[in-house]
Amino acid sequence: MEDIIAVGHLVVVYQDGTRAVEDISFNVKDGEFFGFLGPNGAGKSTTIKTLTTLLRKTSGSVRVAGLDIDKSPTEIRKSIGVLNQETSLDVDLTGRQNLRLQGRLQQLHGQTLDGRVEELLKLVQLDEVADKPAGRYSGGMRKRLDLASALVHSPRLLFLDEPTTGLDAQSRTAIWEYLEDLNKSHGITIFLTTQYLEEADRLCHQLAIIDHGKLIAGGSPSELKKAVGEDTISLTLDPSLRRRAGEVLKTVQGVSSVLESDGGVTAHAENAGQIVPDVITALDRNGIRPSFLSISSPTLDDVFLRATGRRIRSDDLQRKETDPFLM
Repeated sequence: MEDIIAVGHLVVVYQDGTRAVEDISFNVKDGEFFGFLGPNGAGKSTTIKTLTTLLRKTSGSVRVAGLDIDKSPTEIRKSIGVLNQETSLDVDLTGRQNLRLQGRLQQLHGQTLDGRVEELLKLVQLDEVADKPAGRYSGGMRKRLDLASALVHSPRLLFLDEPTTGLDAQSRTAIWEYLEDLNKSHGITIFLTTQYLEEADRLCHQLAIIDHGKLIAGGSPSELKKAVGEDTISLTLDPSLRRRAGEVLKTVQGVSSVLESDGGVTAHAENAGQIVPDVITALDRNGIRPSFLSISSPTLDDVFLRATGRRIRSDDLQRKETDPFLM
């Protein structure tokens, strides 16, 4: 399978001297669902703007759809679709009119355009409201219409910059289903930037995790979680107690590492459930009573935590917790 994106030693420096992307390299295979995961400000949007020809790189090499990004930006734009965080719809036009407008901008006309518009309206399940102004659509409906607009010219490659930010859980799940179908049934390669761990874990075949403009990990979600290996014991407690709690946890047999993190302290151990009584006893002996304790199997958040010492901040941070204990 050939590479549809090839990035080598990419550097992007803004005019004020900010090094937004620092010497990153990665490849995306044709037909892959590729995730670019990281917190706000990590360099995700800068990277996607560079790959979509909206921002000039400082140095390095970038090829998209087999084309050099410096030599063939116009040709690249014909092969890609882009869905940004904010929708770019004309709220005074109907859903159908928005798609027809986008189609004409992509040089589609006549029956070809008519057929494509109707096909996309059915794909995103907006055919029954296609003649209503987009301004009357819900947030989820607008995002689906925006997705259809990005697909009107049948691109080989679809770039999604945090496409589900701000959506409710039901709308987010609906978007996930459309994206999975586009990738599996239509063979569209998808490049997704996200800070939502569940989104990356569910959708992506391969991941690159970025922080402060640098790649810190890469691989499939299962490979990355397997590399962490151990279970996680997470403690929520008063900030003034974190350092002392960490020192106590290091003395518990079976605990391999301890990290102070946002909201508390995290310990890693094999078979964490078996040593929880020892953890509670040791903390209690030292007068430390966490407000919450949970155990979880390795997650992508643990991968990020191990690499950076902190968690990915997200309003959709959902960890699969088991055996919680309210102290």
